[in-house]
Amino acid sequence: MPLEHVYLVDDNPAIRLHLKALLVSKGYGVHEFDSAQAFLDGQIKLEHPCVLVLDMRMPKLRGLDLQKHLNARDIFVPIIFISGESQHQEIIDAMKGGAIEFLWKPFKSDDMLSAIQRGIDLDTANENLNQRKLELYSLQSSLTRQENKVFLLMLKGLGNKDTGKELGIFSDTAKKYRAQVLEKMQVSNLRELLALWQGIEPEM
Repeated sequence: MPLEHVYLVDDNPAIRLHLKALLVSKGYGVHEFDSAQAFLDGQIKLEHPCVLVLDMRMPKLRGLDLQKHLNARDIFVPIIFISGESQHQEIIDAMKGGAIEFLWKPFKSDDMLSAIQRGIDLDTANENLNQRKLELYSLQSSLTRQENKVFLLMLKGLGNKDTGKELGIFSDTAKKYRAQVLEKMQVSNLRELLALWQGIEPEM
């Protein structure tokens, strides 16, 4: 089982020391930074599953600034904001930006651990979904152009006759293509195909 990671960004050394000791004792891999800029300068390649524990108020770059920077680069990681003082709008902006929790300092250790576990569970689910997408898109890329047209119609629930009409081909030809699609998708029937792609949009 991969190690679960916590990225800790806070300019307060006492907070970092306390949290690191707590998290290491619980078996987490901890990566600490004394500023948002230090996190960015490290050109971090996040190790998943992970969460980011992020101080809201820091010199120069705020926690919100780092969150916006990550979102702009399509780097999605569950964020837990912590703060001793914050404006109401900052909290709203943090949650709109995708933060999963906001904890006021001083916070209870159990509240932090609970939030981190929720973040880890969410990141694990996201990583599993991303891996599933990669595998399915790889299967889809093996289809010929015509097979892909048939495949997209199959996902819409069209049968041989309607597929033939849509593509201007005989229903028997459509049936042949459907069989080829099922074989390349490594499923036995339409029901299994629909279940395989449930919740995932195919590449167009």
